[in-house]
Amino acid sequence: MTEISKQKQLRTEVWNTVNERYPGSMISKEDYVPLSFLKKPLSESKLTFISTSGVQPVGTLPFDTVHPIGDYTYRKVPSNLKPDELEIHQLKYPTVGANQDINVIFPIERLQELAQDGVIGGLTENFFSFIGYNMDPEQLEQKLAEDIADAAVRDHADIALLSPA
Repeated sequence: MTEISKQKQLRTEVWNTVNERYPGSMISKEDYVPLSFLKKPLSESKLTFISTSGVQPVGTLPFDTVHPIGDYTYRKVPSNLKPDELEIHQLKYPTVGANQDINVIFPIERLQELAQDGVIGGLTENFFSFIGYNMDPEQLEQKLAEDIADAAVRDHADIALLSPA
């Protein structure tokens, strides 16, 4: 086992930061997520994108942006969509810039370009979006995160790019 593979991927201090910024959440995590290495070159890997941006296809069921503890559902966003086929359902961050260019928070065109140029092997059929305001960490981890992970596996993702809004 190399030295780098023994390192912890997530800083334990991150939970202290969350608890300081969101009093009452009291998140604690003793375990860690180990580093994971690509099994094949990036240029042969199928990528999925997962975001807390609240971006979804136009006309789909909006997220519950006013629920006091959050919305623990996600939306599939077909990776072949164009920006004008997407909309944002999110109240917890300013969306002015994102409404002008959705790629600011949901870089769908940039990822399509990387796949087209062969930098990445391809894109999964769907990307995944949810709203980041979720105050029940257990439900976030044991329901939402696992549901999205299962969906990414069903889409045959080799790698996942995760991005907060």
